[in-house]
Amino acid sequence: MTEETTGLIATKAAWKTSALRAERLSGVLSVLGLVLIPALIIPSATVASWFTAGLPMYVLAATIMGVSAAPLVFFMWRTGRRQQSSTMELMDGLERQMTEALSAAGRAAERREAQAHRQEFETRLASALEMAEGEAEVIDVVERSFLTTLPGLPAELLLADNSHAHLTRMAVSSEAEPPACSISSPDHCPAARRAQIQRFPDSDALDACPKLRGRAQGRCSAVCVPVSIMGRTVGVIHATSEPFAPLRDEAVHDLGTLANLAGARIGLLRMVADTRLQAATDSLTGLLNRRSLENKVRILREADVPFAVVMADLDHFKRLNDAHGHETGDRALRLFARTLQAGLRTQDLVSRHGGEEFAIVLPGCTASDASALMEKVRGEIARAVAGAGIPAVTASFGVVAALAGEELPTALARADAALFEAKRSGRDRIVTRESNVRDDLAHDAGVTVTAAAPADHETATRRPGRAPVPAG
Repeated sequence: MTEETTGLIATKAAWKTSALRAERLSGVLSVLGLVLIPALIIPSATVASWFTAGLPMYVLAATIMGVSAAPLVFFMWRTGRRQQSSTMELMDGLERQMTEALSAAGRAAERREAQAHRQEFETRLASALEMAEGEAEVIDVVERSFLTTLPGLPAELLLADNSHAHLTRMAVSSEAEPPACSISSPDHCPAARRAQIQRFPDSDALDACPKLRGRAQGRCSAVCVPVSIMGRTVGVIHATSEPFAPLRDEAVHDLGTLANLAGARIGLLRMVADTRLQAATDSLTGLLNRRSLENKVRILREADVPFAVVMADLDHFKRLNDAHGHETGDRALRLFARTLQAGLRTQDLVSRHGGEEFAIVLPGCTASDASALMEKVRGEIARAVAGAGIPAVTASFGVVAALAGEELPTALARADAALFEAKRSGRDRIVTRESNVRDDLAHDAGVTVTAAAPADHETATRRPGRAPVPAG
């Protein structure tokens, strides 16, 4: 039971008590009047008869009776007036308390309505963000939320990049020009630094954010809501309005909810993406691992896209490890991975197949096209090694064109046979199998060998057959 309700009940009880008292007093005074007035008639007439007779006697008797009854009438009037005044005070108090109770009930209803709105907004927002499968869909939810929370007002979402050094405008309200905050880094944003909502009623005020002044939109009020991901502030929601027209508390609360839920969803998506990336890539080189390569090649097969397959291997890698240490060997592997990625197309697939071996899939390429690309990479390796300050290292390549319906392991085995041929032929070269039919590694196949020196484009036809060769 609220305080207003308790007071109202007490006042109502007091008013009932006063009304009952007034009713009793009225009865007592009525009886008293009926008893005392007749009692005054006889003494008044007797006294009047002592002084006169006839009509003057009656006048004098009435006068004496009136004078005698005056104190009684005054007492009755005064008692009734006091009781009436007390009752009126109680009525006024009752009316005042009823008014306050109605106002309190109205405020409570408004609070409940606002709470219901916040809960509905939070529920709908959480549902929308849960269905968002990527950051682009999360940004779309944020922009649509701006229309609900800040209809007609400019708003924007600024998020930091992976380095957390630069803020990028990711979302804007579509009904108005964005506020165009000039903050370039979370470290320069008061809301991000303090990890608290900042409200600025006037951009020209002494304690307003300096970045609010000098804007093309002119003087304004603003609210800045920090966005956190995994406990780290990485962005801000920024909204502006007319000077001294700050946003409603409900709108600011909704922006806080939006910042919290959107930040949590983006953080989760990024964590899942990082986990998937780690599961799909080699930890040392950042290239695809075997399973990821197989999955991507499966997609190419389903789309009926032809491709070439390359097996690459660093020459004398064990000797490099033994002579200069595993750290130098790891640097060489990373350097070769970067050289491959830089020299190939964006759609090409590069995988670390194990140790110093790399598997490469080139969509839409013939064996000849793939050989030309690998020749470009082979030329870049020497320049990259010279610039990296590591011992000289070369690579050998085996190139084949995948046959229709051929499984990736089979194509890789044929490319590995071509790589073995490159190793046996002297290393630092490319061997291309120009086969147009399936071979089982026991039939003759055309082999093109591109050597390093002295004859860079020497071509020979050999019968494939693995013979023991030095490792690497």
